[in-house]
Amino acid sequence: MADFDGEKYKVASKHQKEWGERLIDDLALKGDERVMDLGCGDGFLTKKISDLVPKGSVLGIDSSASMIATAKKLEASNLRFQQLDIYDLDFDEEFDVAFSNAALHWVKNHDRLLGRVYSALRPWGLVRFNFAGDGNSSNFFTVVREVVAMPRYMRFFDAMEWPWFMPSTSAYEALIKHHRFSEPNVWTENADRLFTEDEMVHWIDQPSIVPFIAMVGIDDKKAFRDEVVNRMLQRTKTPDGRHFETFRRLNLRAWK
Repeated sequence: MADFDGEKYKVASKHQKEWGERLIDDLALKGDERVMDLGCGDGFLTKKISDLVPKGSVLGIDSSASMIATAKKLEASNLRFQQLDIYDLDFDEEFDVAFSNAALHWVKNHDRLLGRVYSALRPWGLVRFNFAGDGNSSNFFTVVREVVAMPRYMRFFDAMEWPWFMPSTSAYEALIKHHRFSEPNVWTENADRLFTEDEMVHWIDQPSIVPFIAMVGIDDKKAFRDEVVNRMLQRTKTPDGRHFETFRRLNLRAWK
């Protein structure tokens, strides 16, 4: 099973944190809310939320043991972290806000996710999600599909399912209609980005290539990783020496 590296993610996630800080501003917190952060990663944004709710509390949830180990270093009186698969959420009207930034494209079954989130929220609780949507990471997806199909590696991926769920706005609007949220608003934003070479390599290594590296035999891992990185750097290089990738962010705001 693939797992992430919380300490490496801290270095590689500059752009995710920038998106998340804007998302936090959109919450307009009063200071006494109980907040659930789904896919909290290294806990950086969860800590920022906890600073805004001194009379409330925040629970950060992530399925990755390494991410939670990193995040737990930030725990405080109103901030704690728990390793938990999002599908296993079992809360009953405990939270005022369900927040998630740059994580839920790793969750394949959003019908189940939304049902669990609805149960976890108190009446009039807020859902505010931002995750990858249709058109995201188009260069990386092209490259990794090319490398996976190479004769040296294709045998490792016979049983692999594509690890992400990145819907269009219309598809997610249709999905959320099956749930009881009030006034759901779904929209997509363009967050295309230019990276330095080091930033691009860090982003490939953590988290993008992780589920693929996990499938490759130990003797082939380095060669597979280097093939993906080198092809990406060549494909995405711009005239000014930076590297371009497409990012499409799907947003959800709704109430219980």
